[in-house]
Amino acid sequence: MATPVKVYGPAMSTAVSRVLACLLEKNVDFQLIPVNMSKGEHKKPDFLKIQPFGQVPAFEDDGISLFESRAICRYICEKYADQGNKGLYGTNPLAKASIDQWLEAEGQSFSPPSSALVFQLAFAPRMKIKQDQVAIKQNEEKLSKVLDVYEKRLQETRFLAGEEFSLADLSHLPNAQYLVSATDRGELFTSRDNVGRWWDEISSRDSWKKVVDMQQKKTSA
Repeated sequence: MATPVKVYGPAMSTAVSRVLACLLEKNVDFQLIPVNMSKGEHKKPDFLKIQPFGQVPAFEDDGISLFESRAICRYICEKYADQGNKGLYGTNPLAKASIDQWLEAEGQSFSPPSSALVFQLAFAPRMKIKQDQVAIKQNEEKLSKVLDVYEKRLQETRFLAGEEFSLADLSHLPNAQYLVSATDRGELFTSRDNVGRWWDEISSRDSWKKVVDMQQKKTSA
């Protein structure tokens, strides 16, 4: 029996949860190895051997190690192309290019303001850090502009890269989940007809429900 791939980091991490969702979509067996970041385990020498920047996730598969969640997801889709959701990263060059351009949009345009809002609105209160209202306002405006672009795109296609769910959509799930479920800014998504429809569909996938369940179990543990 094949050895499960290893994912290092907490399920609560947006980057870790992105990789977990991809593994579940592709039906790849995995082992989630906890990393206690509050105790600095991500900065210890053994961990730095597989993630030199001391961040999560780190990933190991068959003797190789990778870091950066989007790169890990691409690798999973390529190596395990014949199992699970076969179209997750496209099945031809044009489909892959379309997925890649929206993955870039997520990484470059969506992630920075949404990550800032997740930190300020969802995590800062838990960590007893004072919220930066200026940062909240600025990043809400930035995210609104991005979602306006998405609204137009999703008027034309069911999903960001076309008519099939792909890695491009999956990559948006972690930050969007926090904003919709753990802050009062969910209307950024739900108030837009097409973005709201898209969010309802991608967040109801079995793979993502399993990730959210893993996060909730960890929170209540």
